[in-house]
Amino acid sequence: MPEPGTGLTLVHRRDCQLCDEMLAELTALARQLPLPPLEVVDVDADLRLKRRHGLDVPVLLLDGLVVCRHRLDRKELTRLLAARAGSADAGAAMLSRAPRQ
Repeated sequence: MPEPGTGLTLVHRRDCQLCDEMLAELTALARQLPLPPLEVVDVDADLRLKRRHGLDVPVLLLDGLVVCRHRLDRKELTRLLAARAGSADAGAAMLSRAPRQ
């Protein structure tokens, strides 16, 4: 299984109530604001993820970086998504101002 990369990744475990709660909260949040695609990965199915996160699940990652653990931190996720959108907008603006060759 590849390392979680772009977008949102929920590192999850079967029969984990906190994991199910975070997934339900993310699903509800996605109805309120646009979220990147969400990939749910089983921590026990990947030895690297199991070593990294162990029993410390759920973990929400954005572009491979930890956003929060155990409980959804909506404010932090929203802040990171806004920063991500801002950097994408800045990159597009820089490209549009670049001299044409």
